[in-house]
Amino acid sequence: MENKEVINTLSEIRNMMAKSSKVLSLSGVSSIIVGFWAILGAWIANYFILLDNISQNLKNKIFILGGIGLIIICLITVFICSKRKALKNNLPFKFDLTVKKMLWHFFLPLIIGGILCLIFINLGHYGLTSSMMLIFYGLGLVNLSGYTYSNSKYLGYTEIILGLIDCVLINYSIIFWTIGFGVGHIIYGILFYLLCERKSQK
Repeated sequence: MENKEVINTLSEIRNMMAKSSKVLSLSGVSSIIVGFWAILGAWIANYFILLDNISQNLKNKIFILGGIGLIIICLITVFICSKRKALKNNLPFKFDLTVKKMLWHFFLPLIIGGILCLIFINLGHYGLTSSMMLIFYGLGLVNLSGYTYSNSKYLGYTEIILGLIDCVLINYSIIFWTIGFGVGHIIYGILFYLLCERKSQK
């Protein structure tokens, strides 16, 4: 009986340590909303791509500003949904060392990929920009999975694979971008909510 109690105690301690070293407030709902934001952004971008009465230079400025705006909106969405989930489930929501590590490992590939995209756009090479966005974002998600739910790496692998295929099928870039950032996020968010969040609430 005592051995069983010791094993249970050690198991509880192990679970507490695992939870304290991971960010568990990320929400599946935020992934779904981000997916819809991405689809809307892709639709707007495609609208400007098809316009013939504005210069490519102006289009580039619109795409860059629009991309920055989309990133800000998505980050705000993730922040709000994560905070609501943390309050609802009594989870820690603070900017501690684990969160700092998670953000560093997530944003490092994104920053490098973003700089590369700006360089390519400035040089007039537009064909591989969407591919690089998908690949570097996928790498960020794989890095992220070490500090939060490990299943986020599967979305990361999906983004990387789509980015590599997009490198070959350049004429379908907007479609791959929409599938990766839009549809991919929505499907992942739904599965994450049904299989992880609802299960933990029961």
